Amino acid sequence: MEPIVLTKDPTDGFQTFEEYGAEGGYEALRRVLADGPQAVLDAVEGSGLRGRGGACFPTGQKWRFAAQEPGPVKYVVANGGEDEPGSQKDRVVMEKYPHKILEGIILASYAIGATEAVLYVNSEYAQAITRLESAIAEATRAGYLGERIGGTAFSLTARIHPAPQEYVAGEDSAALEAIEGRRALPRQKPPFPTTAGLFGKPTLVNNVETFAYVPAIVQNGPNWFRRQGTDDNPGTMLFTLPANVRVPGVVELPVGTPLREIIDVHGGGLASGRGIKSILPGGPSSGFLGAADLDVAMDRGPLMERGSALGCGVMRIVEEGQCVVEVVHEIAQFFARESCAQCPACQMETSTIAKIIDSVQKGTGTSQMLDQIPKIGAFAKGKGMCSLISMPIPPLTSATRLFPEDFAFHLEQHACPAATTLGTG
Repeated sequence: MEPIVLTKDPTDGFQTFEEYGAEGGYEALRRVLADGPQAVLDAVEGSGLRGRGGACFPTGQKWRFAAQEPGPVKYVVANGGEDEPGSQKDRVVMEKYPHKILEGIILASYAIGATEAVLYVNSEYAQAITRLESAIAEATRAGYLGERIGGTAFSLTARIHPAPQEYVAGEDSAALEAIEGRRALPRQKPPFPTTAGLFGKPTLVNNVETFAYVPAIVQNGPNWFRRQGTDDNPGTMLFTLPANVRVPGVVELPVGTPLREIIDVHGGGLASGRGIKSILPGGPSSGFLGAADLDVAMDRGPLMERGSALGCGVMRIVEEGQCVVEVVHEIAQFFARESCAQCPACQMETSTIAKIIDSVQKGTGTSQMLDQIPKIGAFAKGKGMCSLISMPIPPLTSATRLFPEDFAFHLEQHACPAATTLGTG
């Protein structure tokens, strides 16, 4: 496996301007300034890179949409809000490899004709903000930001905007609202940001990890990137291993790596030594997988076939002896709490589901109440301005299908089965 983003571990905890240059940093930018913006678009589109923020949308296609929009004013927004529970991969890249992200942003801006870039960074990531600010200053002094970059007509400024601590604030259009000085609420779409984004101008929004792949793709070519990963989703991806494995943290692996390999080989297996009962492979909105699914390839297609999702690669592992109802209860409460209440259907759905699961968890609910959850989801489908409205359903329906005994124990025994094994839920 050849790492693309998490390359040689930086000497001082982060890759300095000099270290990045020694690795070939900004060489891609210097080269395409002579070749033209089309060279960047062709390389990114040919690479098959998909967005690494969770939606997996083809990056080159999005960039071409933005490039085709007319007008002298365009923006690029790098989304580093990282609001997904448990995810640490954006923080690692921003803290350790700030210049890699920044060069990707500059290349994107050149490709679509943007004149300003905004790095939207989780407000709690103080170290990431400091290092990105330093990277912007260093790139400006080196002539990679500012007026007439490389003696061309291309000019670009970059700045940081702290992202608020709200789940929906990570949604693309909500991020634009926050940057414009308003509450981070999702916008009605269409129009999409590539048509009318920041301040009504064409705007390209990508996750910071996505930008970090671009310099290597432009430098080495799309076929080089396609040597790893799958045909549908080439390249590598960052996965966040949870705290209950022996080696938690962020790893970079080819897309399509078996789930079992990620957990056992790269994560060292469960620290407790217990077996795996279930996994959420792509965050709280992904469907639960059972122990029989451990050999699934971590790619969007195979996971979708099993009713789950790749998401941004943050995993949650439920151990044998633990209760899935307790995990589902936490997820339902999370989505009810994080719904911005802008869309009545979403507020109704998330709050109703949270109440149902709360009653089941307390042992006061009924199986008939659980049967209502898919119907609630079907009613709410398509009635929200963002994808949060569809997020609670996959984990809840998959949990009741895979682990009916956990729900039955709560409803019939009015207690948690984990209390009889581990003494905890």
